[in-house]
Amino acid sequence: MLLDEPGLPLRAATVPDPEPGPGQVRLRVRACAVCRTDLHVVDGDLTEPKLPLVLGHQIVGIVDAVGADVDAPVAGDRVGVPWLGRTDGTCAYCTTGRENLCPNARFTGYQLDGGFAELTVADARFCLPLPADLDDLAAAPLLCAGLIGARSLRLAGECRTLGLYGFGNSARIVAQVARAQGRRLFAFTRPGEAASQRAALDLGCEWAGDSTAPPPEPLDAAILFAAVGDLVPLALAAVAPGGVVVCAEIHMSDIPSFPYALLWGERELRSVANLTRRDGLDFLPLAAELGIATRTTTFPLERANDALAAARAGEGGTAVLVVDA
Repeated sequence: MLLDEPGLPLRAATVPDPEPGPGQVRLRVRACAVCRTDLHVVDGDLTEPKLPLVLGHQIVGIVDAVGADVDAPVAGDRVGVPWLGRTDGTCAYCTTGRENLCPNARFTGYQLDGGFAELTVADARFCLPLPADLDDLAAAPLLCAGLIGARSLRLAGECRTLGLYGFGNSARIVAQVARAQGRRLFAFTRPGEAASQRAALDLGCEWAGDSTAPPPEPLDAAILFAAVGDLVPLALAAVAPGGVVVCAEIHMSDIPSFPYALLWGERELRSVANLTRRDGLDFLPLAAELGIATRTTTFPLERANDALAAARAGEGGTAVLVVDA
């Protein structure tokens, strides 16, 4: 499925099978989850896509061909391919454990063709081994929603009380991890979103309310999974002095001006930019160990536009394209 221009529907296309170059492997795609970032690419919010483009950066596939200079993975291995598709490996960020900030990074389903296809190629170094306990449908949403959520949780620090603004796919995964770690959770949703608030309570949040409402007590930290800049001042107001507010979205509407008093008291405002391979190597085994549940709705590859629409509506959990090979 190809995106020719932002704003247009994806179109089905038959193209030659991709061949892995040096350092690459070819994957026979089994599943690819749909992410809100895919919508930002389709809508033109992210302005530097390769066109035409195969979307998709939460790919589960089986290696079926290996290029030169690849020791692992090998043919037959099941791997996941995330958003971070390639880095230069030599810059000041890559050499200090911050490859997510590499200025020469290339991203899957954006500047590199992704997983809305039967076959795709990927940099072997950025293919993540998948625990056997995670089946395809469970693993696919973890490759972005899970990894970005886990990175956000780590950057929130050793908080005991944590607010989650926006209770979509990432927040539902983070809630399960945070509860397993013994943290107390407070969920904030769009005003009147009773179903999301019930889901938050079912996943162990002790309070769920409207995003415009203050929590019942000051928070140690808050993570914003909603791409709404207006929520930043509200989250800063909700955290206690010394608290942390983490913005987890790759694209967010502008943050309005706010009084310095909201930041004063050594509150910290920070963003999450992409992810690292280490995030995946740490989180995916943990997700398997904890039995993290992901709620999914499946679509065949030819219904990729319907899957994007379902992701936009936010209904039915994570939309996942399942490729019948």
